Amino acid sequence: MLQGKVAVVTGGSRGLGRADALALARAGADVVITDILLESDRSAATTAEKYGVLSQFLQSSGAVYAEQTAAEIRTMGRRSAALRLDVTDREEVRQVMARVKEEFGSLDILVNNAATLDHTAQLENQRDDLWERDLRVNLTGTYNCCKAVWPYMKERGWGRIINMASVAGTLGGFGQASYSATKAGVLGLTRSLALEGARHNITVNAIVPGIINTEAFRLGNPKMNERMINRTAFRRPGEPEDIAGAIVFLVSDNARYITGISLNVSGGIELFTF
Repeated sequence: MLQGKVAVVTGGSRGLGRADALALARAGADVVITDILLESDRSAATTAEKYGVLSQFLQSSGAVYAEQTAAEIRTMGRRSAALRLDVTDREEVRQVMARVKEEFGSLDILVNNAATLDHTAQLENQRDDLWERDLRVNLTGTYNCCKAVWPYMKERGWGRIINMASVAGTLGGFGQASYSATKAGVLGLTRSLALEGARHNITVNAIVPGIINTEAFRLGNPKMNERMINRTAFRRPGEPEDIAGAIVFLVSDNARYITGISLNVSGGIELFTF
């Protein structure tokens, strides 16, 4: 379905990003995985420390699979690479996207998955430095990547961008002021770029995940996790593959007349459940 297309997935070393990359490859795309953490990067511990406790824990526990995922994709007969990328570094983003275009021949699909989600505190205890970090990664990082790939998609007359939002951005999240605000911003960015992209055959859509069974979710407070699960209509968390399946559809020609939407893949958490 995606034969001949080249996809970039940011934050692809684990969780949703890894599942997205594998699903795109199974659908026929060549996939470049980017992340701030790579298995072979000797400075990974220093990088993880810069981005917070969750990154530190995942790096120290070995939950980094960017290069492994790229190797797995190559066994499918697809081209793949794992590249280090800090989405907050505008020049690095430009260079990495240019490298993908040069080495793979095109850049057709972008999945903006990279995000931070470990800043949880009520307003009076929100840390100003983490508020700024979340803005840089979740919102400005998405903007940086969209802007860098835009010329290549315009030149080709075909492009698909998927921005990862969250039900925290549509419903709000108690103790998640920074995360919720950035994810709401992603939705506004998605709609604006959809308007601009339509004249160039570029679709821009957002996925709105609910409670998904990732490594980060499993590290959460069990009682809080149970409360969130019980709010969903299905009374269970989703799996990363549920998100990946929606993405494969939206980047395919089956969804060529769909743009600017916010697709809930949330198990009905936004419904009135009791």
